[in-house]
Amino acid sequence: MSIPLVSNVYLDESSAKVRAKPVPWEGYQRADLITSEELGLIKKVDRQPRAKIDSVFLSDGPSYALLFLRLLKKLQRTDTQQCILVLITDAIADHDERIPLFTRTREVDPELPYGALSRLLDSQDDFVQLKTTQIMTVLLSSESTPIPTEQLKPFLNTLAAFIGSGPHKRDIAVQCLEAVLPRPECRKAVWANPTLIAGLIDILRHNPNAQMSYQVGFCLWLLTFEQEVAEQIQNKYDIVPLLTDVAQNAAKEKVVRVVVATFRNLISKAPAANLPAMLVAQLLPFAKNLCTRKWSDEDILEDVQYIRDELNARFDSLTTYDEYSSELISGHLSWTPVHESELFWKENATKLNDKDYAQLKTLIKLLNESDDPVVLAVAAHDVGQYVKQYERGKKIFTDLGGKTRVMELMSHENTDVRYQALVTVQRLVSHPWANM
Repeated sequence: MSIPLVSNVYLDESSAKVRAKPVPWEGYQRADLITSEELGLIKKVDRQPRAKIDSVFLSDGPSYALLFLRLLKKLQRTDTQQCILVLITDAIADHDERIPLFTRTREVDPELPYGALSRLLDSQDDFVQLKTTQIMTVLLSSESTPIPTEQLKPFLNTLAAFIGSGPHKRDIAVQCLEAVLPRPECRKAVWANPTLIAGLIDILRHNPNAQMSYQVGFCLWLLTFEQEVAEQIQNKYDIVPLLTDVAQNAAKEKVVRVVVATFRNLISKAPAANLPAMLVAQLLPFAKNLCTRKWSDEDILEDVQYIRDELNARFDSLTTYDEYSSELISGHLSWTPVHESELFWKENATKLNDKDYAQLKTLIKLLNESDDPVVLAVAAHDVGQYVKQYERGKKIFTDLGGKTRVMELMSHENTDVRYQALVTVQRLVSHPWANM
């Protein structure tokens, strides 16, 4: 399989400018920065036609791989580093058979290739940084044995910084991740870098174009092949409603394909962690709708049918309280019928006390942390119903720190939040209803 170089217009144009710029190699030799032998080798490939470079690599490829990496290790000038990095990418572009020439340099010098390259990730020059990540991506992707975490960390930290930067760096970072995430050790290392994960998800939250949506979705799909990721990503990053929204608004079939493939991974690997959020996000009616469409890719239909069937089975077995619990776990409270049902609260209010008041604590957490006025209003309302139906709940709720927050919400900018908070506070300070 061919390993393509990650690329974009900025990198291509900058590389062309570097190729046209002379480097004073003779001056380096006179200053004893390079040897006469190294000078002789470099002159055979510097600013030479492609055919000449191909011929040189055919006859003496290992020497050149070692030469380029040794020069990167010892030469400090930015323009020289740029030139050598371009020479490396020109050597391996469309020539997968040359990639091992560079990875095998560790047999001569254990600091190569990644020690010399990782040092350049700290460069103040954008082109040097980007070109280095481009090369490291190809080398890491082609390794025949698992890559040690210490070799991945500086590379992934650089990608995390890129994702939070401008469009050129963000584009390159996502392409690099697409290339390395098929490797299990890379998936584990990326998951252990929360800045990277949060950066990917933040891209989706800002309505990227179809191509970027697909590429980020592809990265998330690859990540969800890891059991730990499938079990935790919804709880940590609230990914289900976001991906549902991406698929619902997708103009390209490939975006839908990668989202439903991700959902299939999440369901098959960690159903308990993900199905509740999927039901709350209304994925079931959306999946039913997708089943009626015509797709050029048969895998989409197979995946959406699987999602529909799994959600149907879960939905059919749900009690009313299961529905409420699913909504509460997801954190996306809305005015679904259960919240305003007096009968529901009479029958279920005390269930908020189960498992050391776990669900009551979830409501308090939403009151403290959510910035969505609908979530705040519904959570305040639910607490009001809880203390109305369960007199001892007033003290429990107060002891858990909830009363202070509800009182603060009486001055919230949203009228519904203010109203629900006011009703709940009145119930918290009222006399026991049984004695009235």
